[in-house]
Amino acid sequence: MAVKLKKLADQVMVITGASSGIGLATAEAAAKKGARLVLAARSGGALDDLANRINAEGGEAVSVVCDVTDRDQVDRLAEAAVARFGRIDTWVNNAGIGMWGRLDETDTDEAKRLFDVNFWGVVNGSLAALPRLKEQGGALINVGSEVSDAYLPLQGMYSATKHAMKGYTDALRVEIEDVDKAPVSITLIQPTAVDTPFPQHARNFTDREPMLPKPMIEPKQVADAILHAAEHPTRDKAVGAGSLINTVMASVAPALADRQLAKMADQMHYDEPPRNPDGALHGASANSTGVVGQTHGTGGKEPR
Repeated sequence: MAVKLKKLADQVMVITGASSGIGLATAEAAAKKGARLVLAARSGGALDDLANRINAEGGEAVSVVCDVTDRDQVDRLAEAAVARFGRIDTWVNNAGIGMWGRLDETDTDEAKRLFDVNFWGVVNGSLAALPRLKEQGGALINVGSEVSDAYLPLQGMYSATKHAMKGYTDALRVEIEDVDKAPVSITLIQPTAVDTPFPQHARNFTDREPMLPKPMIEPKQVADAILHAAEHPTRDKAVGAGSLINTVMASVAPALADRQLAKMADQMHYDEPPRNPDGALHGASANSTGVVGQTHGTGGKEPR
């Protein structure tokens, strides 16, 4: 059956990872379009500030502290949305963490925690959202990455989590949309490198401060893709030219892609020691809660 989605002005939207980066940009853009918002993250203070700002500007938003690795907390998030607004129209699984380090030097327990956040967080959110979305129709939007299809050196474990997310999302789409014929649109968003606090939040096993390779796109571009999918059923969406190029290269010319990617290993650090190697893998970050990332580097230098 054809899925019909409401205009954003008529929607109740849940966004995980809403305290910074893509999630924050999406929340701000959705509020301007009139959506009623349920904002979730581990950073309670940042969430409250965001909700208060949206409400002061005439929008409607509530904040719910939630660790997406805990299924009970995610279920309570869904219950809070229904209790406050009566339903859920769009659920955005955006919460995620990065990891810098060679695969043969990455701690296994830390890697499992990364999967808990990036993969099982999406599973938890999907299972909490789907019963509500099936009731009256809606959109489930999972924020993946270009490395859901491609890959990067020093971000191999992160790439693995995003590959897993893509496999889950694609299979879920078939079961819900094509087998069940449910009125739910399931979307995978695949952005290229985005200028957010993602590197500062990442778990870092290297001896230098992490950075994303350039060029980067603005978080608003990803937010726009998410909000478009909330109104228009979309299977998947690559965001940014880099995402299109890298996913195609990984598919049609993998050997060439390997050689090009090997050259990027030295382009993923600032020329300074790591500032916060633990990142936000195990708890909310006290810093870097804005939309865009921080400029690091010694003496203005970036990668060496």
